[in-house]
Amino acid sequence: MKWQKKGLMATMLVSVALLGAACGNGSSSSESGSSDKAPTEYSYIYSTDPTTFDYTVTSRATNSVHTQEFVEGLLTRDKYGQLVAGVAKSWDVSKDGLTYTYHLRTNDKWSDSEGNEQGTVKAQDFVTGLKHAVAAKSETLYVVQDSIKGLDDYVNGKTKDFSTVGIKAVNDHTLQYTLNAPESYWNSKLTYGVMYPVKASFLKSEGSNFGKAATDGILYNGPYILSNFTAKSVIEYKENKNYWDKKDVHVKTVKLTYNDGSNPDALYKSFAKGDYTYARVFPTSADYKNVVKQSKNNIIWSEQDASVYNFTFNLSRGSYNATSKTTDKQKEDTKKAVLNRNFRLAVQFAFNKTSYNAQSKGEAGATKSLRNEMTPPSFVSIDGQDYSKQVEKDLTSTDSSAWGSINLADAQDGTYNLKKAKEYMAKAKKELEAEGVSFPVKLDLPADQKAVSTLNQTKSFKSTVEKNLGKDFVNVDIQLLSEDKYLVATYQAATGADSDFDISNASGWSPDYDDPSSYLEIYSPETGSMLQTLGLEPSATVAGKDPSAAAKKTVGFDEYQELLDKASAITNDNNARYKAYAKAEAWLLNSGVQIPVYSLGGAPYVSQVVPYTTGYAQSGLASAYKGMKLQAKPVTLAQRNKAKKAWDAKRAEIAKEEAKD
Repeated sequence: MKWQKKGLMATMLVSVALLGAACGNGSSSSESGSSDKAPTEYSYIYSTDPTTFDYTVTSRATNSVHTQEFVEGLLTRDKYGQLVAGVAKSWDVSKDGLTYTYHLRTNDKWSDSEGNEQGTVKAQDFVTGLKHAVAAKSETLYVVQDSIKGLDDYVNGKTKDFSTVGIKAVNDHTLQYTLNAPESYWNSKLTYGVMYPVKASFLKSEGSNFGKAATDGILYNGPYILSNFTAKSVIEYKENKNYWDKKDVHVKTVKLTYNDGSNPDALYKSFAKGDYTYARVFPTSADYKNVVKQSKNNIIWSEQDASVYNFTFNLSRGSYNATSKTTDKQKEDTKKAVLNRNFRLAVQFAFNKTSYNAQSKGEAGATKSLRNEMTPPSFVSIDGQDYSKQVEKDLTSTDSSAWGSINLADAQDGTYNLKKAKEYMAKAKKELEAEGVSFPVKLDLPADQKAVSTLNQTKSFKSTVEKNLGKDFVNVDIQLLSEDKYLVATYQAATGADSDFDISNASGWSPDYDDPSSYLEIYSPETGSMLQTLGLEPSATVAGKDPSAAAKKTVGFDEYQELLDKASAITNDNNARYKAYAKAEAWLLNSGVQIPVYSLGGAPYVSQVVPYTTGYAQSGLASAYKGMKLQAKPVTLAQRNKAKKAWDAKRAEIAKEEAKD
């Protein structure tokens, strides 16, 4: 899932309730701490308007953070992260692992924006949803395109008959999928929008208006219905009275007010007045001492989640609307530098991620959310050890000079190294001078001019890189832009050619399913859904000649694709599969085309959300508000710690049981 990196709320506004509901991890609590007068409205802020509610198409978290509340798929996640029944009440898997049969509940209803019932969700609705996703050129089709039998051929026009695709409505309440190869993580894909149902009659009646960002743009079968959306003003939900599991919907209304990030201190003040249910607090703000004075026992630090935010280099820049360059030679010199691995690594080694993160988290939280690889260290395990241990070994064997002592563990800066920064700067300078490059190299870095916290982070990046490499070698030219222009140049850029920067911190990712491929395939040179953040195009979708082919060749992306292909071909041995993906991850990190920086979490907040009462999802989607319980008084650190201990114990018990299976 494509995450937004914008404004002071970069680490929590996209998934506004995720941290508030669960301290970064979503669920459980036997000790609610709530009173008889517990609130039933959740109120906070959002930072970017949704652009579409077509949940089968969008990959942007700024859209799906809402649609995950409106529409539910076959399966969902409970408060411990387990896959549990959604529309499907049960399911069966064939012995060969290729056929999945889902038995749908008969009381799952569609509702319109007024709450009127619009019939029962049926198996054919899932067939309609997937067929529509193909027709609408879904941004998230990659999640299942190579998984479902016949789907890739249909997408690419090799077959014209959708009945040849491995999805079948056996009857109204029985749905069947046939896969190309066994996938132990298949069910985790079902929580993502591309696999959600669409009612054919509504789709036909709406035509091109289906999925418009308005209350009546879709039908609803999830816990909430959109009751109001006014651009750059307010987004409001109301409970869906027809939802099959409404007994577990305790928050009856949700109100999110637009905030441009220009006044961080206002969040806590609004919380203290009772206007907000939750508030991120900022150790770097002038008012933080008053926050501590008033709420010392209520300040809680969220845990890291599975997301990753990174810097990306534009390997084939084609747009120059936001630039400090004044000559064509400066543009060409920067292009040559960005395509030079030693230059990219010099920048990475010179970048002080701790200082960068401290701009929003303060010294106390500067390292709490740092991440050093795309796939989180413990996302999967290999021979009983964290995945990152294998990546470290592969990195060292790839280039021991660069990575011999690498530590990819979370919550520390594994790549900041002044000695190596100077070493790789010298290598890059020698190679680039031979190509006729003049110094300093000028890197355009866009920034939202009103977003105080991330603007300070951008300035920190400029300061440490220029200081450690020297301004005679590189200049980081911050491009101050309005919110709209910033988004167009970065996060909302539809193609690589539209990406208007040399280096950007406006991208992030959260996994769609429980497999390392969910992170690593996004940069596949053939189909990668996040290639535009590198200034590239997926060659499989280009009509005619790939405009970014030369850049891909220079960087060596063909080797990366080979590693991805080898890993994806392993379907019957997770240990071997994960080892193969670790090699691909090592290639990606060794290339330096992107710099992992931090995850969501590791941030202080105050809240009235009872800890661990809502769905927890390491990958895919889960409602942030279903199950959520609120209490009249702010949560105390002691209350949260007690709830976390119980939640951790239950998670460990579940893991032990799963290991037996």
